[in-house]
Order: sequence, then structure tokens, then C-alpha cells
Amino acid sequence: MPMRHTFRTQQWLPFPLPTVFAFFANPQNLPPLMPAWQKAKIEEVIFVAPPPPPAGSPARIATGAGTTMILSFRPVPLLPVRISWHALIPEFVWNDHFCDTQTSGPFRYWRHCHTARAETRDGIEGTTVLDHVEYELPGGPLGDFANKLGGALQMRYIFNTRHCMTTRLMPLFVNRLAARAR
Repeated sequence: MPMRHTFRTQQWLPFPLPTVFAFFANPQNLPPLMPAWQKAKIEEVIFVAPPPPPAGSPARIATGAGTTMILSFRPVPLLPVRISWHALIPEFVWNDHFCDTQTSGPFRYWRHCHTARAETRDGIEGTTVLDHVEYELPGGPLGDFANKLGGALQMRYIFNTRHCMTTRLMPLFVNRLAARAR
């Protein structure tokens, strides 16, 4: 019987909770967070609007509960083949969390919850983003073996890339919000 694997990580960002949540809730920000060699792109999004954002939220676009999305990407560097990932957002609570599940794609099972919490560090107001992923690779016992061989390491690599890109892109996002507010 195949095993479900769990991956958890977190990142603290020196930006307010509503700003960080707005960044992650916008699907347009997902492809740039993925490794560049994957050449990820959103093929389709069918939005279900979330409830109105709380007062003061900078969010313009967000994937509410019921939103579906198709993302395509290269599974291996330089391979011209692309795979599709169909995702559903089953849960969305402003400035708290949202989850995505795979409805079709490379995993046998996938559920990723993004949780955001306000946290002050060294006198700087910021936000900690917690990622909790439960996944199962296809292939039963072979998938479990593949996870031991490199799947878990690949997951760590993908989220390390995500953290680096988030650190780079958040200031640009904040600057765009400030320019829009003027």
C-alpha cells in the first residue's frame, strides 16, 4: 500500500500579513516562484471569487474556494515535454490560509495548504508563511522508493527555490502596490 508523505516548511517575510497573503493568493505569482527550468505557465484559471477581502487588503485577484487552474511545466530540465497539473482550491480564508489539491497530474495525491501568520521579529512586523504538503507519488511501492531516492530532496529543492524567488519578488510586488495606490 503506497504511503502519503508530508513536507513542511516556513518562511518569514518582513511584510504585513495582508500583503503577503495577497501575493500568494494571486495565481499569476505562482509560475515565477517555480524553478526557471520548468518554464511553468498557467494554461487556464476558472475563478470562483472569494468573499470580499478585509478592509485595507491590497488584494485585487485571488483564487477563492472552488477555483480551478491548469498549470503546465517541464518535469525535467531541458526535456521539451510538458505535463499538466489540474488544481482545485477547496479552502480559502482571507489572511489565514488556502489549500490546493491536485485533481489530475503527476502525483497520485497532492494537498498543499498555505498558512500565513503575522509575526514580529526584531521589532519588524512581518509574516510567517507555513507550507504543509501531503503527497503520494504514483507507482505504489516504487513511488515510495522513488521518494526515498530523490523525491523528498526534489520537494526541498522546489521550496528552497520558492523561498528565494519570494524574497526577490515580494519587494517588487510591494512597489507595484505602492505605485497603484498613488
